[in-house]
Amino acid sequence: MLALKAENISKQYRLGQVGTGTLSHDLNRFWHKVRGKEDPYLKIGEANDRSSKGVSEYVWSLRDIDFEIEQGDAVGIIGRNGAGKSTLLKLLSKVTKPTTGKIYTQGRIASLLEVGTGFHPEMTGRENVFLNGAILGMTRKEITRKFDEIVDFSGVERYIDTPVKRYSSGMYVRLAFAVAAHLESEILIVDEVLAVGDAEFQKKCLGKMGDVSKGEGRTVLFVSHNITAVKELCNSALLLEKGLLINQGDVNKCIIEYQKNNEVKFFYDYSDDRVKLENEKILVKSFKTEPINGDMINIKSGILVTVSFMSKMEDVDIDLSFLLKNSHDLTVMSTGLMLSNNKDSQKGDYTVTFEIPPYTLNEDSYYFDFFWGVNRSDIAIRTSIFGFEVHGMQNQFGEIIKSPGVLFPKITHNVDYQKM
Repeated sequence: MLALKAENISKQYRLGQVGTGTLSHDLNRFWHKVRGKEDPYLKIGEANDRSSKGVSEYVWSLRDIDFEIEQGDAVGIIGRNGAGKSTLLKLLSKVTKPTTGKIYTQGRIASLLEVGTGFHPEMTGRENVFLNGAILGMTRKEITRKFDEIVDFSGVERYIDTPVKRYSSGMYVRLAFAVAAHLESEILIVDEVLAVGDAEFQKKCLGKMGDVSKGEGRTVLFVSHNITAVKELCNSALLLEKGLLINQGDVNKCIIEYQKNNEVKFFYDYSDDRVKLENEKILVKSFKTEPINGDMINIKSGILVTVSFMSKMEDVDIDLSFLLKNSHDLTVMSTGLMLSNNKDSQKGDYTVTFEIPPYTLNEDSYYFDFFWGVNRSDIAIRTSIFGFEVHGMQNQFGEIIKSPGVLFPKITHNVDYQKM
C-alpha cells in the first residue's frame, strides 16, 4: 500500500524575492492561464548550483521528481547541501506548494523540519504539547493518553511547565521530536534537526524511529548527513543532486553513488586539475590507486596507493598519516609514517606508496583522510577527497564474495625523495 507518491514535482524560486516577485509577473501568469497556455516562467530558470553565479534570476530547487514510498518504509533522503532535500520535505509536509506536479499522501503527516516547529515561545512545554498535537490533527483525548510517554522520552519533565522560550535548542528539539514521534500519525518526516541534540539523544531518536517504522508499520522519511545513521535506520533511499533525483531504491547503492559524487577524486594530477591542493607547507602533486594483481581493483587484487607531494619546509619533522573510510563514513583502516625524525627534512618532492593486502576490503567506495603533520603537532594539510572503488566478485553460484577482512592488516610503505 502506498503511503506517498510524487508525480513530476518541481519547485521554482525567484532569487531575492518573496513569492513570484512582482505584480507584472503575476499578471503575465494570469493572462497565460486564462488563454489556456503554460506558465511562461516554467520555461526559464537554472539548476540550483550554488558554486556558480548563473545568469537567470529563477532557480529550480527541484525538477521533475517522481517516486513512490510504500507504507512502513524507512526512506533516507541524502545529498549535498543545496541538493533540494529540505525543499522536498517542505513539499511533502505541505508547508509550501510545488510549482508543478502532484503529491499524493495516505494518512496524517507529522513533520519536524526545524527546531521548535509549531511551538509558541510564550507557552509552557505542557501547553505546546497539546498545541502541537492539535496542529497535527490529534484529539485532546489522544494527546492526553500519550502525554506521560512524550514527557518521559523528551527528558524535560522538570521544565514541562516552563515557557519554552527559556529552553535551550537541545531541549526544544527533544520535546518537539517526542511529540512528532509519539502522536499517531501515519507518516513521520524528520529533517537534520537531530544534529542539535547530544549523542545519547540522537541514539535514542534513531531507536524510536526504527520502532516507528519496523514495529508500528508507520512510514519514516529521514534527511541526514550522518550516512551511518541513514544506513542503520533506512531500507531505501532517495539521492538528490542539484535538484534532480539521480538514484533511488537500495540504500547501499544510493550511499555509494553519493560518496562517488561527493567530489571524491579517483585520480588527481595537479598539473591538469583546476583545483590545487596546497598551503604554505605542502603541495599535493598527484594521487592514484591501482591493483597489485590483475587489471581491476577487487577484493583479491590488493591495492597500491601512490601519493606524491612537495614539501616547502626544511629542518622540521614531517609525518604522514591516513584514515581509510568506507561509503558509510566508517573508518576501516589507518596507518602512519614518519618521513623525518631528527628535524632533518629537506625541501623537495616526496612519493609515498602504500600497499593494502588482498582480501582486506569488501565491495564499496572508499576515501582517505590524509594528515601531514609538522613537528608532531601542526597539521599541514588535511583532505578527504581522494578515494577508490573496490569492485565485487561472484563465486560459481553467483553469490557476492565477501572478504574475511584483517583486523590489523600489515601495510607496507615506501618513500622516494627527490631534492628540490
